[in-house]
Amino acid sequence: MANPRVHEIASEIGVDSKVALAKLKELGEYVKSPSSTIAPPVARKLRAALEADGAAKPAEAPAPKTTAPRPSTGARPGPAKP
Repeated sequence: MANPRVHEIASEIGVDSKVALAKLKELGEYVKSPSSTIAPPVARKLRAALEADGAAKPAEAPAPKTTAPRPSTGARPGPAKP
């Protein structure tokens, strides 16, 4: 089996590459960039850690941003007068 790249594993799990890099750092693995390859045992460890975090933190997804309605000025644009 070929050594997978960090960004490939991140996309498999559905997380951003930056999250995968941070998790690798937590695990004590030095990886330079998302396009770096990692050994299969490290890849298994990363997948397990990311899946455990994903299963434990579903409620941490950011709430969708809503915009407040604009206050009405009372004037409505009408047809242009000649």
